[in-house]
Amino acid sequence: MGITSVFVLLIVGAVAGWLAGKIVKGSGFGLIGNIVIGILGAFIATLLLPAIGLPVGGGLLGSIISATIGAVILLFLLQLLKRGS
Repeated sequence: MGITSVFVLLIVGAVAGWLAGKIVKGSGFGLIGNIVIGILGAFIATLLLPAIGLPVGGGLLGSIISATIGAVILLFLLQLLKRGS
């Protein structure tokens, strides 16, 4: 993985995490938190979206959208776990 790929991964993660934070709780999680949430969201989207028949988008915008969807799912599940305990 080249430096450009790492940079794009960090940018996609940061944007997706920030968007998911805005959608789910109304604010972001700071730069590092947004990146972590966004990267985990991208991983979840890569596994989940094709399994339910939704294609994972290509290109930068498609990556941000799918990572945001995955991050929203992750944050929603975390909220459910928090309420249950």
